[in-house]
Amino acid sequence: MMNTLRIGLISVSDRAANGLYQDQGIPALEGWLSQALASPYTLQTRLVPDEQPLIEEAICELVDERFCHLVLTTGGTGPARRDVTPDATLAVADRDMPGFGEQMRQISLHFVPTAILSRQVGVIRKQSLVLNLPGQPKSIKETLEGVKDADGQVRVPGIFASVPYCIQLLDGPYVETHESVVSAFRPKSARRSG
Repeated sequence: MMNTLRIGLISVSDRAANGLYQDQGIPALEGWLSQALASPYTLQTRLVPDEQPLIEEAICELVDERFCHLVLTTGGTGPARRDVTPDATLAVADRDMPGFGEQMRQISLHFVPTAILSRQVGVIRKQSLVLNLPGQPKSIKETLEGVKDADGQVRVPGIFASVPYCIQLLDGPYVETHESVVSAFRPKSARRSG
């Protein structure tokens, strides 16, 4: 089906890629997406070490050959020498989407002061939105869903609230979410009735 959302997941980790550590990023993303998305989707997953050329290659393959509408990376976004995911993402980008990185740090600052050390970015390559997410499963969920109060009301919107509309603007499929997890925001003019 051409109108099915295609998502690429890339976990960036030397230890997981070398079999020294069980990858947690992709399972965390798969679990979250299965709860959040009401629309049909397909997944392509890649596990790569912290090597900029290999990260670039994985992003390009998922966008250029697999035609993913959305590519989510997890891991490698800090200031350490081996953290090169944002560098790889920017190197293959057509356009920068700075609001995503700003919002991810804004969310994370509610939980840890070291959020300012994150270099996460959001970019567009061809028809795809590419987002760098943190490596920890708890942080992935917080970044995507946002900051909620004790009653479950959103205090700081998660980045995924804007993803369906962005995909729509890039001529991708109309994506719907389960509002109990994350409510997709679109202007009234972009909403489907029914």
